[in-house]
Order: sequence, then structure tokens, then C-alpha cells
Amino acid sequence: MTTNMTENNRWYRVPFVWLLVGLPLLAVVGSFVSLALAIRSDDGLVEDDYYRRGKEINRTLARDHAAATHGLQGRIDLDDAHHELLIRLSSNNTTTLPDNLQIKFLHATRAGFDKTLILPRHADGAYRAPLPPFEPGHWNLQLAAQDWRLTGSLHVPGDHHLDLRPTSP
Repeated sequence: MTTNMTENNRWYRVPFVWLLVGLPLLAVVGSFVSLALAIRSDDGLVEDDYYRRGKEINRTLARDHAAATHGLQGRIDLDDAHHELLIRLSSNNTTTLPDNLQIKFLHATRAGFDKTLILPRHADGAYRAPLPPFEPGHWNLQLAAQDWRLTGSLHVPGDHHLDLRPTSP
């Protein structure tokens, strides 16, 4: 009679034992899955060299101040029909506009989506380039020359025009 009782009470036949073993095992497996996801995905939110970027702030502020001193303003038109990016600049004094401009499209949360374009100046005074494809979301724009820059913000899809002004001090 005792042999029958021990066969029925083997540990792997008791549901409570599986509950005690299964929950910690599930937690261990879940932690390894989380670790694998953390290693494989780059969220792009943390800057690797934050100290160097912090030192660049003063230089950037001087470029914003120079744009304000020159009275620079710009308008960006995103023409989806012609796949063209058009930029027109104006100033309130005799500032000579450069032959080429650099525009940076900086995604608000994913640095891997960032784009940089060099736009040549055309005979009509406007700067044109082919319109790159954009991921949906919030984009920060920086239009820059050698000594000044203009900034703005754009939402894709939706915004087709953007007015750029120097950042106020």
C-alpha cells in the first residue's frame, strides 16, 4: 500500500511544485529576452560624447546671434508633387548670401533618421534640392552657413511650409 501512495505523490505530478519551479524560471527567461532586446535595439536617445556636445553650445549660440544681427529669415517649402525642397532667404541689411547652404533634418527621437543636405543657390536666389523621404514624426531643422544658422520645427506628415528664424537669446 505504501508503494501505491509514493507513486501517486511523485514530485512531477504535483501541480503546486510546477508553480514553484515555473514562476522563477519564467522570470529568468523573461530577463534574458529583455537583455537581448536591449542589446539589439539602439534607441538613439543618449549622446555618446555629451561633454564635447556641451562645449559646443557657446559656439552655436554665437551663430544664432550672428543670424539675428544680419536679420536673416528663411522660408522652406516642401513640394511633394515635384519632390523638391525650396528655401528662400531674406535679410534686412547687405549681408551676402552664400553659394551653398547646409540643412540638417534632425529627428526628435531617432538619430538614425537624421539627414544632412547641401543646397546650391540658383539664379533666382533660391536654394533647391531633391526632397528626401521622411519618416513620420517631429523634426528639428537647422539651416546653416559658415557663421550663422536658422532653426525651426516640422511635423511630418502635415507641414509643407516652415518659417525659419534665429533662436532668440
